[in-house]
Amino acid sequence: MQGKVTAAVALTERRIEVREFDAPHIPADGGLLKVEKTGVCGSDWPYFLNYPKSKGPMILGHETVGFVTEIGADAAARWGVQEGDRVALEEYLPCGHCHYCRTGEFRLCDATDTLVGTGIRYGSTSINVAPSLWGGYSQYQYLHPNAVFHKVPAHVPAVQATLALPLGNGIEWVSLAGRVQIGESVVIQGPGQQGLACVIAAKEAGAGSIIVTGLGADSARLALAREFGAHHTINIEQFDLLETVAELTNGHMADLVIDCASGGPAAVVSAIQLARKGGRILLCGRKGRPVPEFDSDYLFRKNLTVKGMRGHSYQAVEMAMQLIASGRYPMEKMCTHMFGLNNVLDALTTVGGEGRPNAIHCCVDPWQ
Repeated sequence: MQGKVTAAVALTERRIEVREFDAPHIPADGGLLKVEKTGVCGSDWPYFLNYPKSKGPMILGHETVGFVTEIGADAAARWGVQEGDRVALEEYLPCGHCHYCRTGEFRLCDATDTLVGTGIRYGSTSINVAPSLWGGYSQYQYLHPNAVFHKVPAHVPAVQATLALPLGNGIEWVSLAGRVQIGESVVIQGPGQQGLACVIAAKEAGAGSIIVTGLGADSARLALAREFGAHHTINIEQFDLLETVAELTNGHMADLVIDCASGGPAAVVSAIQLARKGGRILLCGRKGRPVPEFDSDYLFRKNLTVKGMRGHSYQAVEMAMQLIASGRYPMEKMCTHMFGLNNVLDALTTVGGEGRPNAIHCCVDPWQ
C-alpha cells in the first residue's frame, strides 16, 4: 500500500490530535488491516488519562474489525487468512513460546503486559514503536506477526462484531471461569457492556436466577439487562442490596457473584457479602484504588472461592462471535453511539461518563 494513513492520536492532558502516517512497509511475516469499525472499551478511558504520560503518544482502540488488505507470504501461511478476509483482532500480541502461550493462556504472556512497561498490545502502545499503527482509531492497523485473529461472518454488521471481545469476556467469566450450572443464581454487579455480556452468557448457560445491580442512572441499561434475560434488576440507590438479594434467593444468596462495576472498590466487599457459603466470586472490574477494610474472615467462614479475572481466552471470543452471528439476542441495542476520527475525544469522554448520555457500547468509524 502507498500513501498516508489517518489516525487519532492520544496525547497528554486529555488531548486528541488527528495525524497522518506513512503507510508502513509490510514484511513477509506481517500484514495490514483496513479498519471497518473499532469499539471503545471501558479500559480506553483510563488508558487515555494515564498511558500517554508514561508511554508517549498512542493510537487507542483494540476492539477492531476490518479487512486484511495486505499480507506477507509467511504471514498468510501462519495465520490461515488471505487478502480480503474479514477478521476481528484480539488486543493481545503474545510471544507464542512461553509457558502461558504454550498452555493456551496467552493473555497472561508477559509480552502482552503493557502495565509493566515491557510488553506491546493493540490500543496501548506508543506511536514511537515502529510502525506506529498499533490502535484501531485509525484507517489502517498494522498486523503484527503474533496477531490473534477471528473470522467475522459476512452477514454480521461491523458494529456488532466489535462486541466480540466484550462478549468474550462475559463468556469467559460466566461459563469458562465461573462454571455456571443450570439453575444456579448469579449476581452481576454493574450493567455496562461487560455486565450485559455476562447476562447473555448466564442466560446461555441456563442460570436459574440472574440478578443485575446498578444505580439510578443505569435505568436504561437495567432495562436492557432484563431484555437480554435477567430475571431481576436492583437499583441499589433505592433498595438494600443484601436484603433484596436474600429475598430473591430465599436466603440462599448467590452461587456466583461477578463484579463488573466500574465504580468504587466497595463493590468488592459487597460481592463477598452476596455470595452463599461455598460460593464463587469473580473480580473483573478494575478499581484503581485499594479496597476498604473488611473482615477477611468472611472468606474462610463462608468457604468462598475468589478469583481475579483478566480478559478472555481464544475459545471465549470464538464462542462470542458465533453467538453474535446467531442473532439470538438484539446486540444492536448495546451499540448506542458512533464517532468519527475527528470526534474520538467525544467518544472517550462519553465512555468515561463525561460525554453524551445513555452510552453502553460506542464505536469509532475511521472513514466517517
